[in-house]
Amino acid sequence: MIVELISIGTELLMGNIINTNANYLSIQCANLGFSMYHQVTVGDNKGRLSEAIKTALLRSDIIILTGGLGPTSDDITKETLGQILGRRLVMDQHSRQRILSYKVKFQRGESFDKEMEKITENNWKQALKIEDSIVIDNNNGTAPGYIVEDDDKIIILLPGPPSEMKPMFEKDMLPYLKRLQDKVFLTKMVKICGIGESQAETMIMDLINNQTNPTIAPYAKGGEVHFRITASADTLDTAGKLISPIINEIEKRFANNIYTTSEDVTLEEAVVKLLLLHKLTLVTAESCTGGLLSGRIVNVSGSSEVFTEGFITYSNQAKQKYLKVSQETLLTYGAVSEQTAREMAIGAIEASACDVSLAVTGLAGPGGGTKDKPVGLVYISCHIGGETIVREYQFKGNRDKIRKRSVVAALDLLRRSIMDVYG
Repeated sequence: MIVELISIGTELLMGNIINTNANYLSIQCANLGFSMYHQVTVGDNKGRLSEAIKTALLRSDIIILTGGLGPTSDDITKETLGQILGRRLVMDQHSRQRILSYKVKFQRGESFDKEMEKITENNWKQALKIEDSIVIDNNNGTAPGYIVEDDDKIIILLPGPPSEMKPMFEKDMLPYLKRLQDKVFLTKMVKICGIGESQAETMIMDLINNQTNPTIAPYAKGGEVHFRITASADTLDTAGKLISPIINEIEKRFANNIYTTSEDVTLEEAVVKLLLLHKLTLVTAESCTGGLLSGRIVNVSGSSEVFTEGFITYSNQAKQKYLKVSQETLLTYGAVSEQTAREMAIGAIEASACDVSLAVTGLAGPGGGTKDKPVGLVYISCHIGGETIVREYQFKGNRDKIRKRSVVAALDLLRRSIMDVYG
């Protein structure tokens, strides 16, 4: 089935709010096996919204609309859709009572009658439903959602705030949509790092060219490459059997470049898991990444058992003071050098008595680069098992991208180093 997403809100077009709903719903629809060919964002304008809905009805089986269900005059989603379908808006007493209860719940100290007086009239607009639509309760706000069935078309209306939209979709909309599937769909993810997107795609191009069922989709994601493998079948067991040979072939080709085959596991989670498995403690020493590396690590629940401390030594003086990087090394080779990265890693070990250290120094730009040391030059060092490893990288992009790529490369070097030493 073909699904189309229409995101509604002038604030989305202006860039005041990042459209995280589109990202979330795209993933959900892909997991359901639906094809999404179009996504549209429109402002709070009835004419343009009407045009977007009419176009979607011509080319899609399912239309999902997010936003425009609130109490204000610019919330026009239901009114616009109702006019297109030739259906009236009617008061839903169940929704009216839920809105009343929700409002009173957060207002205390007055009698029930006085509390009701405080609710402005425009709030009841949210209790209006499109005639013959299915009302979906909002357990995290006041605006209900709706399912509208019109001949062979299905239109789903969801509130805009992600804290309301996601729970409603998962609790009510997802089970409804699953009933529309004529087959079951199973998706598996393989995540790799240390190889660029173009090289990774080239390594499995024969699989991609010959794909039918399952399908293979590569995604570049912040210095990583993810392969999403999706199979459709009559049963999950059959879909799993279709996927297994593809996963096995990808694992054979990429070997240690793969850090997980679980969609929910991040690179930092895979690294922390390895540290926990081998009972290793970690210290970081950062220059150009300025805490981004340690921040990724502490995002992982349970990291406190392995990550003891981190040094942010941005200046040469800090490198000398906390990590004992020698003045001679800094004068001879500079802060961005293999020698400095090595001494940072060793100094962090000596300062912390940890089992493993990870150090990063580089030129994130946009200024400061030279012919010999261009912007994007980064040295990453890992001290483990009594040995110190240093790797040189040359990253492209702006300051933010270089710093983030450095973090991914550092985590990957740590992951590989643990596996090389401890298996």
